[in-house]
Amino acid sequence: MDADHVDEIVGEWAVERPDVDASPMQVLGRLSRIAAHLDAELLAVFRRFGLGEGEFDILATLRRGGEPFARTPGELARHTMVTTGAVTKRVDRLMASGLVSRSASDDDGRGRVVTLTREGRRVIDEALVAHLTNEERLLSGLDADQRRTLEALLRAWGGALSL
Repeated sequence: MDADHVDEIVGEWAVERPDVDASPMQVLGRLSRIAAHLDAELLAVFRRFGLGEGEFDILATLRRGGEPFARTPGELARHTMVTTGAVTKRVDRLMASGLVSRSASDDDGRGRVVTLTREGRRVIDEALVAHLTNEERLLSGLDADQRRTLEALLRAWGGALSL
C-alpha cells in the first residue's frame, strides 16, 4: 500500500523520537482523519434538509420509535447520548421549523413529550433515505468482507472501551 499522511507523521516521530512508540497513531490518526471527513460528508446531506446532525438525530430517534412517534426529553437524551439540555436546544430549533411539537405528558402533567409533526415525519423519511444512500457511498471503497471485518473490529473495540 502507498504511504499516507499518517505514515509520514509516524516516520517523522521515528526519526526525532526513536525512543517513543508512535504506532498507535497508525490507527487513531487515521480514525481521526476519517471521522473528520465523514462528519463533513454526513452534515452536507443533513443540511440539504435544513437540519444539523443533532436535529437529524432527534427526528430519527422519534421516527424509529414507532407510533405515536413521541418520546420524553429524557428518553431522547438516552437514545441520542446527549444531555437533556442539548435535547432542549435541538427540540426548540425543530419546533421553530414545525418538525416537532412539545406537549404535556398524559401520564404526568409536569412532564413533556416531544412528537414528530406530519411535516417532521416527511422530512426525516426523506432525509433518512438520502443519509443511508450517502453512507453506502462512503463505504463503497470496502467490499462486503472488509465491511464485516471492520464492523466486528469496531464492535469489539467499543466493547473493550465500555461504549
